[in-house]
Parts: sequence; structure tokens; C-alpha cells
Amino acid sequence: MIVFPNAKINLGLHVTEKRPDGYHNLETLFYPVPLQDALEILVRPGQKSKWQLYTYGTAIAGPPEENLVVRAYHLMDQLFDLPPVEIHLYKHIPSGAGLGGGSADASFMIRSLNTRFDLGLPDTDMESYAATLGADCAFFIRNSPTLATGIGNEFSPLSLSLKGYGICIIKPDIFVSTREAFARIRPHDPQQSLPQILCRPVEEWKHYLINDFEESVFPQYPQIASIKKYLYQQGATYAAMSGSGSSVFGIFTPETPLPHFSEKGTFYYAGILS
Repeated sequence: MIVFPNAKINLGLHVTEKRPDGYHNLETLFYPVPLQDALEILVRPGQKSKWQLYTYGTAIAGPPEENLVVRAYHLMDQLFDLPPVEIHLYKHIPSGAGLGGGSADASFMIRSLNTRFDLGLPDTDMESYAATLGADCAFFIRNSPTLATGIGNEFSPLSLSLKGYGICIIKPDIFVSTREAFARIRPHDPQQSLPQILCRPVEEWKHYLINDFEESVFPQYPQIASIKKYLYQQGATYAAMSGSGSSVFGIFTPETPLPHFSEKGTFYYAGILS
């Protein structure tokens, strides 16, 4: 069976405090976008090893056994003694972009195994399993607009629709270390909570909806800041960095043409939100 793991963007990101355990509490809104990978699972009963991974598209760093789709299979195999599988993963969502591509792949793997082998798992169980693989993995089980708090692993559904709006995502050939981004952050209590801000018209978001990481990342990487500026110049009604970067997205009203961006080494995607 073939599925298409999708990316997410962060609409706003407030880092509210540093915890005693060294992590940070935050609030952000995960919103699914139609930028997709492709994942296929084939059952191979006579295969000597429990899994084989074949990857295509954008290069994936690290050994195959550390890939999140393989880790998701190992997790489910330990619980349900699954048959051997052949995994084909086509990567289109860029890595190190704040778009959750690896997390999406892992959760779609869990969902696919649940369907393919008739495991009968409810969403709550699959979310629990996904959460062991990464803080934001569980989001992709239900895959709908979600307010994330805690360290980004406590979820609450939030009614928000950007259906019909255009989205443009640009990722320069820059790697932003999440650890370094957090090290430079200044936790604070926001004047308004994200749910309050997101109730405003989209046209007002640029005045209130903030990603706190931009304050620490933009001075280090002016090219990322310039992409946000470019998107506003091209008519975006709202633009921001996603997560800790390095991708920047712009949201465009349905009547505004989506821009085209072409620069060597830079990833570009444009589509319509649903």
C-alpha cells in the first residue's frame, strides 16, 4: 500500500519558560500542508531480514536503521510480531526545515501498518506509540490543526481553516541547529495566547502572530530573514519561519498569485491549503 506523509507548518511559536529538566515549555499551532513524501509497504514473507529500506528523492542523512520509518516498524513489530516488509520511501519534504517530514513518515508508517495488518488500533493508541519516536510525531496521526503545548507534545484540537489559501514554502541551503536555536532563545510570557491571536482575521496575523525563534535565528542567518521579506513583497498576507527553521512560508489570499522563487540550492514549493 502507498500513502503520502504530509508536512506541517507552525503558526506562531511562543517559548514561554525553561523547565528544570532543561527543556522548554512552548505553545504553537501545527497546521498540515500538502507538501508530501511517498511511502510504500510491501509484505515479503520469504525475506531473510525483517525489513529492507529503499530511499529515493532527496538524500537522507544517517544509517537506514536510524530512519524514523524503520524505527516505527521496529516499535510495531515488537508489539505485534509483524511479517517482514520491504519499505520504499520517496523524500520530497526537505530535512532540517521545521516541517516535520521525518515525524510524518513515522506516523504514517504506524497508520499504514495498522491498516495493512488489521491491528484495529484506535487513534489514541497510535498517538501513544508515535509519541515515543518524537515530540511532534503524534500530531500526524489525526493530522488536523492542533495546539501544541508542554515541550510540543501536549495536544489540543483547535478549529481553524485556511482552506483555499495559497502557501509558498522556501528553504535555503542552511542548517539551523535546534539545540543552538533554543540556547539563544529568551523565554517569556506572551501578551496574548495563540488561540486568542488565531481568532483574528488572517490579514491581522502579521501584527500579532510571532515565531520567537526568528529573534535568535535571523541575526545569525540573514538569508532566512530576507526570504520572509521577499514573501511579503510578493503579496503574502502572512509569512514566518516554521519551527526553528530553516524554511519560511508565506500564506496568500485565494485571489493573490503565488510567487515563483528560483535560487540555486534553495527548495521551493507552492500549493493550495485544504
